[in-house]
Amino acid sequence: MSETPEKTSRFRRKRKQKDPSSPGRGAQIKQVYRQAKAQDPNIGLWMLLAFLVVFGVFVLIGFLVGHPVYLGIIGVMLGLVAAMFMLGKRAERAAYKQISGTPGATGAVLSSLRRGWFYEQEPVAAEAGGRTRNIRDIGNAAMVFRAVGRPGVVLIAEGPKGAAIKLLNSESKKVTRVAGPEVPVHTLRVGQGDDTVPVDALTKRMNKLEKKLTKPEVDAVTKRLRALGGAKPPIPQGMDPRNAKASKVDRKAMRGR
Repeated sequence: MSETPEKTSRFRRKRKQKDPSSPGRGAQIKQVYRQAKAQDPNIGLWMLLAFLVVFGVFVLIGFLVGHPVYLGIIGVMLGLVAAMFMLGKRAERAAYKQISGTPGATGAVLSSLRRGWFYEQEPVAAEAGGRTRNIRDIGNAAMVFRAVGRPGVVLIAEGPKGAAIKLLNSESKKVTRVAGPEVPVHTLRVGQGDDTVPVDALTKRMNKLEKKLTKPEVDAVTKRLRALGGAKPPIPQGMDPRNAKASKVDRKAMRGR
């Protein structure tokens, strides 16, 4: 009889110790709500509306079938789920609104794409100060990001209109040359105004594009495009690339020593 507690203790699952530095689920929800409310003051009303609509529908059905209490309880639970769903959607929109207009916002938005997309979070081309693929002034730079999916290759530009369109045309030709003319190439420009796509509507627009490629074709196109690489880093100030000769460069300096 004395051995029983020892046997049961062997199979007893150990509780994971909570990390005191990580916030709990409730604290995370409050944090998301506060951050979203700063950009969307009406988020609380939208959450309440979502809860009341779902709860009201279930209560109404409950009265019709003669079980208002039972279906009312279900309505409360599903109403809370609807409110949390609304919080997530409005918080996502608020986050997009916050980064709208900032350099590199497109790369952040691409991270929310569904499965099946392959994307470059860094720009594949950039232009600033009249020098293509050389970012000197990131605030005024035109940049192009690339994503590959079932619809084909999608090139998204941000920045000044003239430079962005120029980069899109240049990258579109490169993609067609490498991936092949049979691969569709879509060009989009992020921003506010005519012929642009708002940041918060970018992924929705991309997911609505007609699917033309199979999954194996998407993988093959992605591998081909990796050969193009990304935007080159800026040239260090004081260095003239025309006078730089590889034979005279210190090997230790090249290794960063």
